[in-house]
Amino acid sequence: MHRRTALGVALAAAAALLTGCTSSTPSAPAPAPTASGLASTRLAVPEALADGPFAEPREVQAPTGWTVSLWARVDGARLAAWTPDGRLLVSRPESGDVQLLTPRADATAPPRITTLVDGLTRPHGLAFDGDTLYVAESGRVDAYDYSGGAVSGRRTLVDGLPDSSTPELRGAYGHELKSVAVGDDHAVYVSVGSTGNTSAEDRSASPERAAILRVQDGRTTVFASGVRNGTGLAVAPDGGVWTAVNNRDRIAYPYDRPFGSGGGFALGQVLTDYVNDHPLEPVARLTEGRDLGWPYCNPDPDVEPGVSGTALDFSDRSFVRDQELNADGSKLDCGALQPVEQGLPAHSAPLGMSFTPDLPQPWGAGALVGVHGSWNRNPPQAPSVQFLPWRDGTLQEARTLLGGFQAADGSRWGRPVAAVAGPDGAVYVTDDDAGAVYRMVPA
Repeated sequence: MHRRTALGVALAAAAALLTGCTSSTPSAPAPAPTASGLASTRLAVPEALADGPFAEPREVQAPTGWTVSLWARVDGARLAAWTPDGRLLVSRPESGDVQLLTPRADATAPPRITTLVDGLTRPHGLAFDGDTLYVAESGRVDAYDYSGGAVSGRRTLVDGLPDSSTPELRGAYGHELKSVAVGDDHAVYVSVGSTGNTSAEDRSASPERAAILRVQDGRTTVFASGVRNGTGLAVAPDGGVWTAVNNRDRIAYPYDRPFGSGGGFALGQVLTDYVNDHPLEPVARLTEGRDLGWPYCNPDPDVEPGVSGTALDFSDRSFVRDQELNADGSKLDCGALQPVEQGLPAHSAPLGMSFTPDLPQPWGAGALVGVHGSWNRNPPQAPSVQFLPWRDGTLQEARTLLGGFQAADGSRWGRPVAAVAGPDGAVYVTDDDAGAVYRMVPA
């Protein structure tokens, strides 16, 4: 049996035991609900965990009938992955370790938390290939043998990845955290972020930055380029590799005409009203050699390109030239780039990405993306968990699965990083700002 199929069967069987389901066969995908399908609900907080941001009552937005609870307190919780034996791993870059969360017999109770491995340099991405665990540190990816809540046999898959210790970067690296995913062919994919907002030199660096690398049979190659910060990295049900990207900031207006009510031609100006919605954050299927354009081409959500107040569309979007770095198109032909399959609003800051085989109707199968929310938009883009339905071999437009972390004045009490479906049918969400893991239980 294929590795991914075997894991899927194991998780489905576990879900059946824990939830009383009579079948492990996923139902057909269904259209995702609109935001009106969400309801305000009180976050359930165990008394033992009611401190810090949870010392006062919190409300979240979740699908009607779902319950959301604070499952665990994990400072700096980032990316997550389920072990083959049903425990949750959570990476903590700032602490240099990976935490192991073992569920109790009562799945609603806070888990037992232990350290799986420590002494690491900014560990972030986590991925399993059978009983082999891959951990992406800032400058390397290592493999471990996993068994019964412990790891052994550490060996290096790839080393020398650029991070803040790379001499030529002199300690300046804006996106040094690495994500990792394992393909159906057992190749390992590693995200290498850009060093800055528009650092074009990343495209010619060795190893290439702002790229997704592919590691197999001892060889490391560039799989996709122009990926500014593809922190979201996951393998779809059909084996395709997808990324959710943090795109650039302070984009200059690229059209030789006025914008809005300011009067005068706006070409090359950095306008807050334009920057607020541009460029979109790509959610794209990667193929070998694909280029997502950064920093020379920007995916554009405008239905009427460059028109103030136009409707925004995030599906199948084409690129426009970056006025600052590629005004004449000589650096890269933006019109020749494959349109982006899906996107999120500008400055959403998507981080963790995972696929789930099935959620209760009307959600179905799809991708879960943790949206960290912007620091560079006015008003700020709100943190959330987004769900993108999987239909006909691709992802559809995003819908909010979990929200409510940001007040009307832009202040926040939490920021989701990643969401992963558990073997018990619940969805588990990490939050590095609140130091938490939430458990969402479908109705």
